[in-house]
Amino acid sequence: MYTPEEISGIVRQYMASLVFPPHPRELFAPIEYSLEEGGKRLRPTLLLMACNLFSEQPREALPAAAAVEVFHNFTLLHDDIMDNADVRRGKPSVHRRWGANAAILSGDAMMIYAYTLLGQCDPKLLPALLETFNRMAMEVCEGQQYDMDFESREQVSVDEYLNMIRLKTSALLSGSVALGAMIGGADGESLDKLDRFATQLGLAFQLQDDLLDTYGDEKTLGKAIGGDILEGKKTFLMIRALELAAPAQQETLKKTAGDASLTTTEKILRVRAVYDRLGIARLTREAIARHTAAAIEALDALRLPEERTAPLHVLATGLLERAK
Repeated sequence: MYTPEEISGIVRQYMASLVFPPHPRELFAPIEYSLEEGGKRLRPTLLLMACNLFSEQPREALPAAAAVEVFHNFTLLHDDIMDNADVRRGKPSVHRRWGANAAILSGDAMMIYAYTLLGQCDPKLLPALLETFNRMAMEVCEGQQYDMDFESREQVSVDEYLNMIRLKTSALLSGSVALGAMIGGADGESLDKLDRFATQLGLAFQLQDDLLDTYGDEKTLGKAIGGDILEGKKTFLMIRALELAAPAQQETLKKTAGDASLTTTEKILRVRAVYDRLGIARLTREAIARHTAAAIEALDALRLPEERTAPLHVLATGLLERAK
């Protein structure tokens, strides 16, 4: 068995070994830039760890792990355009540095390259791997569309929000775990339990992101906090606040983001003051803990020795306690 640190090192080394053509530079430079160190590499790490649950040769899953990581970063290039985000991982986003057209085209090339990497897997497994990868990719797109739909809706329920992040965030985690476990030789029952583990972990992960966007430390995060508030996004925090707020507080929550008389700092502080009065940070932490517990329960249900699942326990606990 490999430790999470060893798996992470294997992933970093493999990702660093990927070589792109030198020309046209305007196409491949943004790809290299987006894949530089700085991301968590969570998805390829999970993929190799899932493979290692059933196989002593997790390196066999490296092409699939790289495929997932390249695909994930492709979605970030396009997400940043749609969200008009200036910064990604503490650096200028690709569309800010090279322009939207370059970010779109480089993102397209990354999606194609992801399939090229996946094609390096065992040919006997490839049909099943492609089916899983395609389902994962489509669910991410569905989740992104729901996220955009919510921007124009007056009301969004917590259940609707959780379904959206199940698609947009959890699908990549559950897809990664499924791909790794399939390459490792997992049976159908184990795949079902791992799907629940990764789905619940993904929900907890996104809720933690929501929390950190409002209550995190800017230096640790590598970006300014409060972006969700300034964009008027319907995150878990905002939805729960709107459910619990008195009419005057609801008015503040709905209108602050668009109030041109306020500075960005004033907008963030005004909304966060309502969150504080309603105990939204505590409610979010409780939701994170519930989804993390559900993930651990699914992991413990696997018919595997405890020492084999221990690395995933460590990873899941670390995600709950992370500050960025």
